[in-house]
Amino acid sequence: MVRHAEATGQQPDAPLTNKGESDAERLADFFHRKGIKHIVSSPFARAVATAKPTAEKLALRIKQDQRLQERVLCGKPADNWLELLESSFHDMDKQWPGGESSNQAKKRILAVVEEAAKTEEPTVIVSHGNLISLLLHTIDPQFGFQQWKQMQCPEVFHVDLVGQTITKIDLS
Repeated sequence: MVRHAEATGQQPDAPLTNKGESDAERLADFFHRKGIKHIVSSPFARAVATAKPTAEKLALRIKQDQRLQERVLCGKPADNWLELLESSFHDMDKQWPGGESSNQAKKRILAVVEEAAKTEEPTVIVSHGNLISLLLHTIDPQFGFQQWKQMQCPEVFHVDLVGQTITKIDLS
């Protein structure tokens, strides 16, 4: 699981920053000898741009999957979005107008990860911090809002659904 590299904003078409582009190249170097066979990405520009150098280096195509797009917390911008997000880790069924609950979002990403696991081939999945943190919470209920806040762009986790383990990968 890869949280996208640093972007210029949160809009679906927000490009990577110069640092984000450099980090995406570092990810390609990291994944180069890992035997990766598939790359699945959120369709948001920052996720695809994060995956692109790896795809090019490994001569793989990026499969874009709508289920990996960023979670919609609520239907309209909210000044207290951080507060809303934190509460969504405590009440996983809470749904604000126009948004999706944590459980709904978790179901989306879990379906993608389970499909990738069925191939039994190494797969890179690129998505967004909140969605990834909800997946990680499924495996480790201690992974919550505070851990989400500490996530970097990019961040890489090895997720083992069978063994129910999460390993944060050090890219330095």
